[in-house]
Amino acid sequence: MTMNESAAGTPIIEMRHITKRFPGIVANDDISLSINKGEIFALLGENGAGKSTLMSILFGMYEPDAGEIYIRGEKVRISSPNQATKLNIGMVHQHFKLVSNFTVTENIVLGLEPKKRLGGILPVVDIKGTDGKIAALSEKYGLEVDPRAKIEDLTVSVQQRVEILKMLYREAEIMIFDEPTAMLTPQEIESLLGVIRSLRDAGKTIILITHKLEEIKQVADRCAVLCRGKLVATCDVAATSTHQMAYMMVGREVSNEMEKEPPHFGREVLQVEHLTVKNANGFPVVKDVSFSIREGEIFAVAGVSGNGQDELADAIAGMADAAAGTIRLDGEDITRASVRQRNEAGMAYIPADRQNTGMIMDFTLAENLLLKSYYRPPYCVRGRLHREAFGRKSQELIGAYDIRSGQGADTVVRSMSGGNQQKAIVARELDQQGKLTIFVQPTRGLDIGAIENIHRQILAERAKGRAILLISLELDEVMKLADTIGVIFSGQLLKTAPVQNLTVNQVGNYMMGVTT
Repeated sequence: MTMNESAAGTPIIEMRHITKRFPGIVANDDISLSINKGEIFALLGENGAGKSTLMSILFGMYEPDAGEIYIRGEKVRISSPNQATKLNIGMVHQHFKLVSNFTVTENIVLGLEPKKRLGGILPVVDIKGTDGKIAALSEKYGLEVDPRAKIEDLTVSVQQRVEILKMLYREAEIMIFDEPTAMLTPQEIESLLGVIRSLRDAGKTIILITHKLEEIKQVADRCAVLCRGKLVATCDVAATSTHQMAYMMVGREVSNEMEKEPPHFGREVLQVEHLTVKNANGFPVVKDVSFSIREGEIFAVAGVSGNGQDELADAIAGMADAAAGTIRLDGEDITRASVRQRNEAGMAYIPADRQNTGMIMDFTLAENLLLKSYYRPPYCVRGRLHREAFGRKSQELIGAYDIRSGQGADTVVRSMSGGNQQKAIVARELDQQGKLTIFVQPTRGLDIGAIENIHRQILAERAKGRAILLISLELDEVMKLADTIGVIFSGQLLKTAPVQNLTVNQVGNYMMGVTT
């Protein structure tokens, strides 16, 4: 079946007048969608627009407060993910649902464990017999995985393949991908988009939750735009420009151009000299790295994921030990200083992993916003926390950084969208007004409007004379913001130069280890 034939056919999914409320917010407001069999249908919107909530309703994680769902023309009530699975609906969540110390096969069959009878009598789980089936399935769809590998030993992109194989093993015909490229490198994104096309060609119906306009243009047939819980438009992707999509999504003009003032460098703030960092197995992952960052300078580290940039940031922030070398902040040796001592000395850190490192997920938004200040007056006086001061400060930051949450400062951050969690971390760290700010993947998982806002905030910090270490997998972001670029490959800085002395192709070559 061609795309045009499927688009003209009977819808496989109809969601009619879906409404879902949470305390203090209407996440989905009277939304009606129709999705055809065999198409790639994109859900586009800002962080917190209601995309994931709507698809969580289709997957049975929430029940709607109002509205009806029809699958293959029949009205259904999807009360749980198990019920969705029976209707051949599968979902890959933005944050994967895998058991880290289980193997690939164990994760895929979890809940549907294949059994055989030992001696014809005793039922036992037949994991080994399933490895071959998983291997055949992965080969058929171009999803290379080792069925016997443990999840904790796999890269993010391979873990994602496991989630896709889980859906295929359960014979899903409708496949929902929630922000599938948010954690991937450019090369991995291209590979995943190829897999999504092949799934569509195999007759699957794909729903893609995203805010990346270029990816929608590459693979989607149609897209629906959500804004603050409402359906704004449903459009044919080929006939709609990315500029039009961005305007519908954000409700205003979004500029890709940044007003970047000429640099005014001051004294050195961070000095890293001959730094070596080892992993848990004692293998060096950062190797004899040296660089410095001045006041008013954005020093960007560019590289393909897994080349030591995360470990470099963690060592500077105090989250990992330095095996050798020296780290100085404003002339003071902080190589062995604690995380709090580094914070007190003027270091702010936006980590790559917002949920496991950046926040305490079961704390409120107010508590997370004050994680680095709660022990100081006016928030704590004579050992007692002052909640009124927490409330005043958090409301100030919520307003200044447009953090959207159902119950304001009292919202448990686990219930917030990933983009708004990121906004909260950026608000907390920039409010420290430190000498050095480390940004690691600061725009990962953010929509186009939020990315523009983060970029403006980074440039505003630069204008204030802050020293900024930016670590990003997005080469466009590096080239747009950096004053100086250091390209990392296999734990080593292969090239360090002012941004005007490097082309995109040169940086890309160094990222792949090509030095000639």
